[in-house]
Amino acid sequence: MLSKSNIKRITGLHQKKYRKQEGLFVAEGIKVINELLESSCAPEAIYGIEDTSLHIPEENKNMFQKVTAAELKKISFLKTPQTALALFKIPKQVDDKRTGITLLLDDVRDPGNLGTIIRLCDWFGVTSLVCSSQTVDCYNPKVVQATMGSLSRITISYVDITAYLEEEKRPIYGTFMNGSNIYAATLPKEAVIVMGNEANGISDAIEQLITQKIAIPRFGQLQKTESLNVATATAICLSEFKRGCVTET
Repeated sequence: MLSKSNIKRITGLHQKKYRKQEGLFVAEGIKVINELLESSCAPEAIYGIEDTSLHIPEENKNMFQKVTAAELKKISFLKTPQTALALFKIPKQVDDKRTGITLLLDDVRDPGNLGTIIRLCDWFGVTSLVCSSQTVDCYNPKVVQATMGSLSRITISYVDITAYLEEEKRPIYGTFMNGSNIYAATLPKEAVIVMGNEANGISDAIEQLITQKIAIPRFGQLQKTESLNVATATAICLSEFKRGCVTET
């Protein structure tokens, strides 16, 4: 049975300050938990209605605690709780290696967008994601859920992005409505790609540090759509940058 103090501790991890204080984050669902268990992420506790679908390493079997559906609902962050929830230790932040393609986020606030962007990085083989301090926490439960396990395969760092870009030697690309057509551009294998805030785009301070402005052209006849969702725009940009890296066989 889950104690009241344990329930309070787990539900407190919804807030960033408690995640930072405890050094833990929450993952829900069999798929997400198994992906994290099979990675370098270290589990701290695992709760489930049953453990037959969970790939718990032998050395971590003692971390599993069987709970009822009612108990799981008390600690779940989802409207419709899944059958398992686990706590993992937040890994230490690793410095970006500044090679290949780095994706940089300037104040992306929506958890769903960040989770999708992390999955996109995983899909396109972009292992380095750099975030501004105002970008939503990647260990927010909604972000973790949206990554579907990709969180464990991407190096994510939170930095002063102005200072980061001022030291950058690679070309710095940013998406703007008045930029050059990305489909007509010759894109390098080494670059930083900056994606901006959902409502305001790339900030003025960061715009000054962009060396190449690119745009995703609108093909709609009426040209009425003001902008693309940041995760959708990221997918297009990563696809175009990676297209030139594909070797035909």
